[in-house]
Amino acid sequence: MKLLALDTTAEGCSAALWTDGGIFERAIRSPRGHTQHLLPMVRELVAESGIPLTELDALAFGRGPGSFTGLRIATGVVQGLAYGLDLPVVPVSSLAAVAAQAVRRGVAGEGDGIAVAFDARMGEVYWNCYRVQGGQLRASAEERVCAPDKVLLTENVDRWVGAGSGWTLVNQLPASLVETVAESYADWYPQAVDIASLAVADWSEGAQVPAWEAAPVYVRDEITWKKLPGR
Repeated sequence: MKLLALDTTAEGCSAALWTDGGIFERAIRSPRGHTQHLLPMVRELVAESGIPLTELDALAFGRGPGSFTGLRIATGVVQGLAYGLDLPVVPVSSLAAVAAQAVRRGVAGEGDGIAVAFDARMGEVYWNCYRVQGGQLRASAEERVCAPDKVLLTENVDRWVGAGSGWTLVNQLPASLVETVAESYADWYPQAVDIASLAVADWSEGAQVPAWEAAPVYVRDEITWKKLPGR
C-alpha cells in the first residue's frame, strides 16, 4: 500500500509517505508556517521516494482535535489532493497519533495505558485514554473537551503514561491521576509518521471516506466546517 499522511494539528507541520511498510517523512516545528511548509514537504517526499502522487492508494490526515487554523489547513490540502487524484481519505485522531508516538518511541508497550491531553485553551483540555492491546492501540472512551480537573483514567491497567501539551497543566489535573501516571511528555504533538501507521491499520478495516466527507473534528460542537467544493 502507498499512502501520504499530513498533519498540521498543533505547532508541528509534518508529512509522511508510507510505501509497503517503508516510510519517508518530513517534519518541522513551525507554529505559524504550516502553509509555507506543507506542500514543499510533499514534493520532497515524492522526489525522495520516487513515487508519484498518481500511484498513491489513499491519503490520510490528522483530523483533530487541535488548533482550529491548523486543522483547516490540513483538511483543505487533503481535500484538494483527494479531489484532484480521485483518492479516498483516512481521517486519523490527533490524540490517537500522540498515543501511537508513545508506542513508537518505546515508552509504552503491551498492556500499558496512555493518557493523551492537548491544551484546548479557554481553561480546557482535549482528552482521551488508550490501551496497547494485542499490538494495537485501542481507545477506551470517546474524545472529550473538559476542564483539566474533570479528566479521568478510563482503563484498569498497571502502568500509565501521559503525553501531549495538556500535561503542561499538570497542577490543574486531579492529584490522584497525576500520582498514577508513571511519566509524562508534555512537549509531544502529533506527527504524520504516526498518522500514517494508524491510517494503514484503519484502511484495512475499511475506515476510508471520499474527499467530500473529509472534515476536521473539533470536539467543541459550536465549530463548523464547510467542505469543498463551494467552500
